[in-house]
Amino acid sequence: MTIDHVLHRHLPRLSPSHYQGFSFIHWTMAMNDRTTGWLTPALHAQVREFMLHAFVRYDLVCPTYCLMPDHLHLLWLGVAPKSNQRLAAAFFRKQVNELLQPHKLQKQAYDHVLRESERERGAFQSTAFYILENPVRAGLVAHAQDYAYSGNVVPGYPSLDVWDNDYWDKFWKLYEVLRKRNP
Repeated sequence: MTIDHVLHRHLPRLSPSHYQGFSFIHWTMAMNDRTTGWLTPALHAQVREFMLHAFVRYDLVCPTYCLMPDHLHLLWLGVAPKSNQRLAAAFFRKQVNELLQPHKLQKQAYDHVLRESERERGAFQSTAFYILENPVRAGLVAHAQDYAYSGNVVPGYPSLDVWDNDYWDKFWKLYEVLRKRNP
């Protein structure tokens, strides 16, 4: 295998059905060459807007995300049988790459489709907290809630805050309501 072949190969993907419907996926999107210097409050607001458009278009919610200086962590959930995370990720990445110029996301995102056991509330919330704790582990802040570039995006619920004490109770109730709207 040549070095050019290694540099241009794609990460393996599961079948499309794993990314559709009520799937739970932790996406990691890294910057080309792990470049930094692009993350600003204005860009953060724009990335949230792009997520919102992708979620309305493809029936998704994001209970937790964290934008790091050289990569993004996004935890997305489908709320309808027609939800499609691969299409949503492609749409989102296109929008973000246009905004980031001259910076750019790596050609392919890494995804982890959560298994049934990882979707149980305790395990799921552990994954969410792992994402939110990234800035602490990286030494950017002492407390995760002090990091300015993390949160959640649930279309129609702008005041929902991942740091509120009752967030998870509210989130799961909303998730069930959204799922029931889309049988």
